[in-house]
Amino acid sequence: MAKRHIRKPKRPHRAYRPHHHHLGVAPGALFDDPDAPLPVISIMGYNEDGYEEELISEIESLPSLLTQWPVVWVDVQGPGSAPLMRRLGELFDFHRLALEDVLHGHQTPKIEPYEDFLLIVANEVSQPHPLHTTPLCLFVKQGLVLTFHPEASKAVDTLRDHVRVPRGRVRFMGADFLAYAVLDLVVDFYYPVMDHFSDTIELLEAEVIETASTHTAASIHEMKQDLLALRRLISPLRESINTLIRDGHPVLTDATRVFLRDCHDHMVHVLEFIESYREILGGLLDIYLSSVSNRMNEVMRVLTVISTIFIPLTFLAGLYGMNFDASASPWNMPELHSYWGYPALMLFLACIAGGQLFFFWRKGWIGPQRHHMLPKREEEPKDDAR
Repeated sequence: MAKRHIRKPKRPHRAYRPHHHHLGVAPGALFDDPDAPLPVISIMGYNEDGYEEELISEIESLPSLLTQWPVVWVDVQGPGSAPLMRRLGELFDFHRLALEDVLHGHQTPKIEPYEDFLLIVANEVSQPHPLHTTPLCLFVKQGLVLTFHPEASKAVDTLRDHVRVPRGRVRFMGADFLAYAVLDLVVDFYYPVMDHFSDTIELLEAEVIETASTHTAASIHEMKQDLLALRRLISPLRESINTLIRDGHPVLTDATRVFLRDCHDHMVHVLEFIESYREILGGLLDIYLSSVSNRMNEVMRVLTVISTIFIPLTFLAGLYGMNFDASASPWNMPELHSYWGYPALMLFLACIAGGQLFFFWRKGWIGPQRHHMLPKREEEPKDDAR
């Protein structure tokens, strides 16, 4: 027998993948892939009057740039580099555990407060279907923001354009507002994803009602998994932002805390969308299962009607199919020698089948629903006093 080849469905890129650290090493140890390409480092310094940006290959010039501009933004795009992270830790006194979180990536979204800096870990949705997310990590110090992302980030590119705009709000604020602006853009880019899910759910609703199939059930299940992954991305970060707003931090000004409250509200709205969509998808799955069950009931009803019709016909055909000799006894089927015996039996069988079909039709078990067979409602007596 030939071996059957079963194709496995392609799994979309998920936001949460288990990351296996090196076993047995001390916490804060930094490892990277020696064959990975070098990251691209861009630097931007600005104030309310102007800005300066350039690509750099060495970070030794960062301390001097901090004295030239009130806010310096360093963006690192590409795979993590252990030598780069070690050097940044030496220059700006970053904790090794924070450097490890940034280097390894795919961490749980969070905001880790340290003595003189904040570590923010978020995830940006780069495409809704299949769901693909990009980790985005930020170090926030007085006058300094460092962003790390392995792939191109729409939030980073959009914010860079905002900084280039003269008289923009970002140019008048500090480094903490720049970090808030990154988080706000990440959250804002969740709304187009919610719109995509809303449109897809409408299509699934029509598909479930009209032509439900196993592909429909698979699409519903896949979308529920995507929504669950998004909730795991947003919910921890929302709690961390709420804690930061409540407790505060030396690098966070009161003005930026007000803006963070707005970002927190947006995350709450997105989570409400996610929960409502998951409930709708659960209802669609129930409708799909009910539709499949109804179609199966229709098939079983047709088969039952056919079987019921042929039960008496099979009995009579089997009865007259027995080999009895009518000449041996007058009780041994004397109608076998009748001239009209066979046509009479066929007519009798047809009458039985027709009678059963008419009975089933009158009961409404087959054919269209007969609404006129339902009892009529009695009319209310008219008021003669009028």
